[in-house]
Amino acid sequence: MVARLTVITGGASGIGRQTALMLAAAGESVVVLDTDEPAAREVADQARAAGAAFARAVRCDVTDEASVTAAVGQLDQAPTGLVAAAGVDIGGLAHVLPVADWRRVLEVNLTGSFLIARAVIGRMLESGDGGSVVLCSSPAAFAGFAAGGTSAYAASKGGVSALVRALAVDYARHGIRVNAVVPGPTETPLMWAAVPEEDRAAMRETVCAEVPLGRLADPAEPANAVVWLLGPQSSYVTGAHLVCDGGVLAKASISV
Repeated sequence: MVARLTVITGGASGIGRQTALMLAAAGESVVVLDTDEPAAREVADQARAAGAAFARAVRCDVTDEASVTAAVGQLDQAPTGLVAAAGVDIGGLAHVLPVADWRRVLEVNLTGSFLIARAVIGRMLESGDGGSVVLCSSPAAFAGFAAGGTSAYAASKGGVSALVRALAVDYARHGIRVNAVVPGPTETPLMWAAVPEEDRAAMRETVCAEVPLGRLADPAEPANAVVWLLGPQSSYVTGAHLVCDGGVLAKASISV
């Protein structure tokens, strides 16, 4: 029996990396895509050590159509799964946000998700064996963050959520399921990308106080949700959002 093969963008760190290692520990095959090729190779090495049937790293820029097409086209086996975990966050109030920053966030988070989904779904259709696609949304797709300055990020993730619903309907008849994971604050490089290092301790304390569960997630926690969406246990789930946010979206913004 051929092991299931999952393609993971942003697989060199964070939730993508943890998902690759969890799948590897179950004996599955993974292809780690990232712009940071050395880091992606390191994750592929770790995946093989963890028990992956096959693990490979490929440099891929999800905003570049040719790069995505080449990365997926060189796979010897049709993917059975996709995790689109590549993402960026550039903050700023809308009235002063440079258009270049707006475009960068949408290109990575939304267009990147579309391009990799398009390429992988195409391979799934060729194989005729169906598959499972998991895109990464955010609580920002459903509620405005109190700190503000997230117009580009929120718009990109709202687009991802809409894309999930549309793809789920379009490809259900082909046995291809499309869902989203919705991670809350998680200890990943993306979480702190826009926060100066000297401010991170105070910011972590503030975030932990705001999250109902009182802490940030370990990357393994949303990765567990991703693995469930990829697997047969979720075989009747499509077009859904699996929220793994520590209670953020359940909490009213007022404190009385």
